[in-house]
Amino acid sequence: MGQMNERQEEIASALPAELDALPRLGGFRLRGMQMTRLETFIDAAFAFAITMLVIAAQQIPDDIETLLAAFKNVPAFVASVIVLGIFWRGHWLWSRRYGLGAHSESQMRSLFAVFALGFTAIALEVVLLNLRAWQLRKPLRLNAREKLITLYEVTGWSVPVGVGIISLVLALTLPREQIQWSGWVYFSMVILVPLHSAYRRRRMEQKEEGRSKT
Repeated sequence: MGQMNERQEEIASALPAELDALPRLGGFRLRGMQMTRLETFIDAAFAFAITMLVIAAQQIPDDIETLLAAFKNVPAFVASVIVLGIFWRGHWLWSRRYGLGAHSESQMRSLFAVFALGFTAIALEVVLLNLRAWQLRKPLRLNAREKLITLYEVTGWSVPVGVGIISLVLALTLPREQIQWSGWVYFSMVILVPLHSAYRRRRMEQKEEGRSKT
């Protein structure tokens, strides 16, 4: 083997001298048994994603028709959780097998930056789709309520766009000791999204009341 660079030597020095004494999983020696701050965040991110799936289910059924309709969403919900679980287990196995959770600063920045770019791009796509619908409001013959809903879809999806951009900026500018804030910033949507929904609901109720009085 060729001479190791500084990072490779750092990784090698962190391993125990007797690798065969390590616990095994499926015959693979587990080099990473301690959770890192990054791994803790990733576990929290998966938990947050599953929580958002639960929130997306909206409300508890209050009649038999609503209950039966809710059952139609169960297969999609279960499939989504299974997919998330597959990716979580893939990362968990990688971390336990190789013990490489402590990424270098450049790797950590790249990880958070790539995630932020992907997250922002997906959210921006939904914003642009709704903007396209708004531009075609005349040929689509949207009524007043439909126009308002379309506008609020644009502003609502702008929230994750903004959060993704903030995460990207933090990933590129924060010192390594604080780089995890580039990930924690996504949890602000737990507050921002319900606030936007409440504002949207209140404004639409006011519009409805105003039209009923005229």
